[in-house]
Amino acid sequence: MTELRIPPRPRAWPRVAVIVVVLIAITVITTLPALGGVHIDLGAIARNWANGSERIAKLFHPDPSILPRTWKPLLETLEMAVVGAALSALLALPLSLWAARPSNPTRSRAGVRAVLNVVRAVPDLVYATILVAMVGVGALPGVITLVLFDLGIVVKLVSEAIDSADASYMEAGHAAGGTQTQINRLTALPQTWPVYASQVLYSLELNVRVSSILGLVGAGGLGRLIDEVRGFYRYGALSMIILEILVVVIAIEVASNYLRKRLR
Repeated sequence: MTELRIPPRPRAWPRVAVIVVVLIAITVITTLPALGGVHIDLGAIARNWANGSERIAKLFHPDPSILPRTWKPLLETLEMAVVGAALSALLALPLSLWAARPSNPTRSRAGVRAVLNVVRAVPDLVYATILVAMVGVGALPGVITLVLFDLGIVVKLVSEAIDSADASYMEAGHAAGGTQTQINRLTALPQTWPVYASQVLYSLELNVRVSSILGLVGAGGLGRLIDEVRGFYRYGALSMIILEILVVVIAIEVASNYLRKRLR
């Protein structure tokens, strides 16, 4: 009788060791100014640690007296987040179908993807700065910034989900003589709804965080108040605003997770 033996486990440690050595070498090279790397002054951290620790300590003493001044900017922040997510949701679905290969086999798909790559590459604060100069200070440049920010994320993820979805239904639709619009409506959209809804909810969560910062350049929301209290070194008030944003973000995340489960 032939004795069956389990083959020896292949040695993986040489490959792991090589990967670790390469990562360490790349890290060292990128931190050496003589080799064109980033200059990291660890001594500055040690010298200025006292200043940083003092400010961090002040953040642990929230000042509730700032709360009455936060309600209106906080409401504006939430309004900007909701409006930006809603407008981007309306635009993202057709653009996602336009940017995916199964739902748009024409060459125009490459142009849509190229434009969206450019939109996604520009930081949101750059959009806000330019739009404030164009349309003035207020919530409008913030909303437009959030729409562009959300489109770059949602369209990319949803179009990739369409690309990786089961295309056999769409091929059957082509074989049956259906038009591309009919095929997209009857086969692509039903497979896309869960991913689309999940990404729209995720963009709403991101919008609350982003819209809280856009006010630093005059695009509405809590950012203007944050910039004001920071300029007067009111770290207790700043801490209170941060806690307020944290509570709102957690509440939206809990609601979003509940809706995602219901949509599955």
